[in-house]
Amino acid sequence: MSRLIGEPLPRVDAPLKVTGRATYAAEHRLPDLAHAVIISAAVGKGRILEIDSRRALGEPGVLAVISHLNTARLPYRPHKGWIDPTVGERLHVLQDDFVRHWGQPVAVVVAETLEQAEHASHLVGIRYEAEAPSFTVPDGESIEPQGGYPANYSRGDADQALATAEHRVDCTYLIPRENHNPIEPHATIAQWDGQRLTVWDKTQFPTNVAEELAAVFGLERANVHLICPFVGGAFGTSLRTWPHTTLAALAARHVGRPVKLVLTRKQMYFGTGYRPETWQRVRLGAHSTGELTALKHEGIAETSRYEHYIEGLLNAPRFMYSCPHVTTSYRLVPQDVHTPTYMRAPGAASGMFALECAMDELAHELRIDPVELRLRNEPKIDESRNVPFSSRSLVQCLRTGAERIRWHRRRAEPGALREGHWLVGLGVASATYHTLRNTASARVRLRPDGTAVIETAAADMGPGTYTSLTQIACDELGLPPEKVQVVIGDSNLPRVPPHGGSQTLSSVGSAVLAACLAARSARQERAHSGAIAGSEIVATETSQPGDATKRYSMHAFGAVFAEVMVDVDLGIVRLAHMVGVYAAGRIVNPRLAHSQAIGGMVGGVGMALLEETHIDRRDGRITNANLAEYLVPTNADIPVFDAVFLDEHDPHVNPLGVKGIGELSYVGVAAAIANAVFNATGKRIRDLPITLEKLL
Repeated sequence: MSRLIGEPLPRVDAPLKVTGRATYAAEHRLPDLAHAVIISAAVGKGRILEIDSRRALGEPGVLAVISHLNTARLPYRPHKGWIDPTVGERLHVLQDDFVRHWGQPVAVVVAETLEQAEHASHLVGIRYEAEAPSFTVPDGESIEPQGGYPANYSRGDADQALATAEHRVDCTYLIPRENHNPIEPHATIAQWDGQRLTVWDKTQFPTNVAEELAAVFGLERANVHLICPFVGGAFGTSLRTWPHTTLAALAARHVGRPVKLVLTRKQMYFGTGYRPETWQRVRLGAHSTGELTALKHEGIAETSRYEHYIEGLLNAPRFMYSCPHVTTSYRLVPQDVHTPTYMRAPGAASGMFALECAMDELAHELRIDPVELRLRNEPKIDESRNVPFSSRSLVQCLRTGAERIRWHRRRAEPGALREGHWLVGLGVASATYHTLRNTASARVRLRPDGTAVIETAAADMGPGTYTSLTQIACDELGLPPEKVQVVIGDSNLPRVPPHGGSQTLSSVGSAVLAACLAARSARQERAHSGAIAGSEIVATETSQPGDATKRYSMHAFGAVFAEVMVDVDLGIVRLAHMVGVYAAGRIVNPRLAHSQAIGGMVGGVGMALLEETHIDRRDGRITNANLAEYLVPTNADIPVFDAVFLDEHDPHVNPLGVKGIGELSYVGVAAAIANAVFNATGKRIRDLPITLEKLL
C-alpha cells in the first residue's frame, strides 16, 4: 500500500456534510426539548432595577423567565482553561444585578417552541439605572498586562539608535475591532439526569467545556459529558466557554427538561469574543543601504474590565528581522466591554500589519525595492533569544512569490502603472506564526475484523482533522482509509489541547502517531507469540514536547504578494491577484493545506478592505451587528488565489515535522494589500479597513 501522508486525499467526512448527515450542535434531537432565548442588556453599564415577567409568563407555551431574581447562586469554582485570561474572572451569568457591558445576558426565556420563547422575550419589562460606559483606546489609562506574553522587551538602545539613524520612519496604525462570523452560530443543548449533565455544544475545546461547566455548577468532572462531532467554522470564537453554554444548562435544570439555546447572529457580536481594537506606533531606523539599526514598536489594545485578554501582538518584531536595537511595549486599556478573544492569527495578524506596512514605508523612503529590503535584513538566528531557527525559509518564500506575481512589473513611483481608468499597484508583506505543540493523548483500537478506530478529544472546525488523522493512522497501521474510523469531539476521549493556534496536527497528530506505533507493536508481538487474534488491541499514548523549544526558535514563515486596481475617480479597490508562498514544514494533505491557505487569505482581505465593528460610544451598542452592515468578503471580492507550499524539512518541531497553516495564511495579507494600494495611489492608509472615502 502506498503512503497517504503527502497525498491530496479527499475529506473523509465530506459525504456526511454534503448529504446533511453531519450533526451540528443545534441539530441533535432529544425528546421533550424546550427552547431558550437570551434577553440581552440594553445599556452599556449600570444596574437592573426591575424585571417584570408577568406578561411573558402568561403567554402560551412559556415555561420560565429566569434571571438573577429567581435562580440559584452558582458555585463558580475557580477554573482557568488553557485559553482563558490569566488575570480576572469570567462573567458570572445571572448572579447579580450589575450590567458590565452592552448585550450582557440579563434573563432567559424558556418555552415549548422557539417562536414562543422569542415572542415572550419581547414582553419582559426591564428597568435599568444606566451609567455612561467608557471607550478610550488609545487615549485611556493603560495598564501593563500580567501573565502570558511579556509586556516589554528590549535589546540594545533603540532610542539612541533612532536618534542617530541615517533614515527614520515613524508611523501609527489603527485596526478596529473585528468579529468572528462563522456559518454556524453558537448553540448549546443541555440535558440533566440527576447530577449528571450532558451538553451538545459548538466548541473547539471539548474537555474545557466539560471542566468549565463542572466548575460553574459544582459537579464532579466525571459527571459532565460534552459532545461536539462537527463545528461549522469558528476561527477562535469557540475556544472559550461563553455564558450562553452555562445559561442552557441553567435553564435545563430550572425547567427539568432538555433545553436548546442558539445565539442569534446579532448576539454573537456581544455574546462571544472578538479581535480587539489595537493602536500601534512603529519607528524604524536604518542605514541608507537598508540595514535596520533600530526598531521601536508600541501596541495598545482594548480589553474588558473584568478580564485582561492578552495576545502576542508584538512577538514577531523581536525576531522577524536582523536589528541590533529593538524595543517593544504592549499595554491594555480596560473598558466597559465584554472580553476579547482569539481570532485567527491572534496578535500576529495585527502586529505584522503594522510592522510590514512600516517596512514598506521605509523601503519607499530609502528608494529600495520592498522585497530587497527584507532580504537585506534576513537574520541568521533568532536575535531575541540568541538561538537558531529550527527552520526558516522566508528568503525562498519572498523570491518564489516575487516570481509568481511577476514583481518585475512593479514601479517604484506610486501611480506609474495604469490600465485604463484603473491604477495598478503591487505590494508585499512577510508572514510568520509560531509553531505550537502541547501535550496530547490518543487511543487506537485494532479490531479483529481488520479495522481501526482512532479516538481523541480533538475538534474539527473545518481544516480537515478527520482526514489528516486518518492519513497518519493509515500510514502507520498499513490500512486503507475505508478501514480507519476517526472519532473526535467528545470530552470523554483522551485529552488534547484546544483546536486552535495551529497546533492540532503537531500535537494531536503526534499523539495519534505514537498510539499507532504502540498498537502496531502490540499486533506484531501477538503475531510472533502465536496468540489467537480474537480480541481487539487497545493502545493509548501521550505525546509531549521535549526541550527543543528551548534550543530552537520555531516558526512557520511565508510571503504574501498582492496586486490591486484602484478606480482613479471613485477610489474603489479591486483585488486583481494574490500569491501566498508558505514554508510550513511537512504537508500532510496538499488539498487541505491549499484550502486552509485560501481561507486565511480571504480572511485577510476582509481585514484589509471590509471588516469593522461600529460601536455607539454613548452606550456601547454595536450598530452593525449583522451580516448586512458588518461586511465580509464574498465570491465577487475574491479573484483566483495562488497558494504555494515550499518543500521544507524540519526535524525539530514534532515527530511529524509539521507546522501550522491556518494562522500563518492570515498574517501579512492586510499589509500586502495596504502596500499595494499605496503603490497604486500614493496614499498611505494606516487605519483599517481601506475604504473608498479614505482614498478620495
